Amino acid sequence: MNPDDAAPESLPLGADRVRDLVSPLAVRTRVVVLQHPQERDRELGTVPLLQAMIPSVEVIVGLSWPSLARVLGVEAVENARWGGVFPGSLPRELDAFELKAPVLRLDRNGQRVGAKPPLEGVLLLDGSWSQAKTLWWRNAWLLKLQRLVLHPTEPSIYGRLRKEPRREALSTLEAAGDVLVFNGEPAETRDALRKVFRTMVQRTRDARAAEAPKPTSR
Repeated sequence: MNPDDAAPESLPLGADRVRDLVSPLAVRTRVVVLQHPQERDRELGTVPLLQAMIPSVEVIVGLSWPSLARVLGVEAVENARWGGVFPGSLPRELDAFELKAPVLRLDRNGQRVGAKPPLEGVLLLDGSWSQAKTLWWRNAWLLKLQRLVLHPTEPSIYGRLRKEPRREALSTLEAAGDVLVFNGEPAETRDALRKVFRTMVQRTRDARAAEAPKPTSR
């Protein structure tokens, strides 16, 4: 590992608990996280851990932006070369095959697209379910991107530690892992992200159990 790629000196408590396991990964897919302002200081938020594991991940905090180009800081961008993890309702019913796909790529008209050609980049919305939907509805240009619909084969690693409103609601880190592999990154990328995240959750459970008041004996 290049010393310049080491984990950041300062990490939120949750991510800091697994600092010893962080080994930065390189991916060719550009990953941009649009983060709701109220999500920034959560102990169990996964974006700091995602950034520590994949230093190229860009995080932009706010509620609305005029275009993808403005988000990326460029004059123009080909929207069809980008995908957004989609938190809303779809314009049509999915068929049985589509409902079984761990990651489904649809064009802006709702038609299925294969994994190739790979996307140049992906956008993830970070926040609670309602916060993610707020980001979606406040940025109409997201409708111009290809849509990435997730159908997880297993529930979120959070378990009961952080309640999710529906089965397909994953942490931002878990969603990134699924989408990156779909886009052609090695399966080991997803495995590494999930392994460290699972340990973060377990160490958080252990820490909370140790801090909990002990029952007094009579």
